[in-house]
Amino acid sequence: MPLKDVLLDELRDIYSAENQLVKALPKLAKGANNSKLKELFTAHLEETKGQVERLKEVFAHLEEKPTGEHCDGMEGIVEEGKSALDKDEEGASFDCGLIGAALRTEHYEIAAYQATISMAKTLGMQDVMDLLTENLNEELAAAAKVTEAAKPILLESSEEPEQGKKKPKSAKEKYSAQKSREDEKQATASTRKRAS
Repeated sequence: MPLKDVLLDELRDIYSAENQLVKALPKLAKGANNSKLKELFTAHLEETKGQVERLKEVFAHLEEKPTGEHCDGMEGIVEEGKSALDKDEEGASFDCGLIGAALRTEHYEIAAYQATISMAKTLGMQDVMDLLTENLNEELAAAAKVTEAAKPILLESSEEPEQGKKKPKSAKEKYSAQKSREDEKQATASTRKRAS
């Protein structure tokens, strides 16, 4: 497959990812307890809408359609964000789960933009590189802002008292725990094979 085709697939993937975030960010903003976190999610929603528009410009430069790929990776990350919203945590501990989901999202996007910028550079596509670099810089700034906003939230969470009796796990939490055990078992088996 020619590099330009790989680039198009990657661009369609990140286009799908950004569109999924346009739908997910309002839910994170609504669910956050911390006002600074709410503000960051709301501001990043507007940035994300701008990133979608820049990606449309990239596709216009390439004379291609932006649709055609669904980003399964972002779908999974968005699902983790939904799980964080469903957690039975209170106070700052609840927001800590949202912070983790937000940072996973940002780092996924950062990796996608770094990869596509490298491909565009190799292909000598300066206009495409410039547009993608704008998006990358916004993602890097968003990750830094979330990290900074997290500091007092994490500190507050660390000072919250331990909950005495834990509530029973939901069906979703039980399923997740079972999948985690299966992942560990498969990884351990794979590691043993390599060691032999």
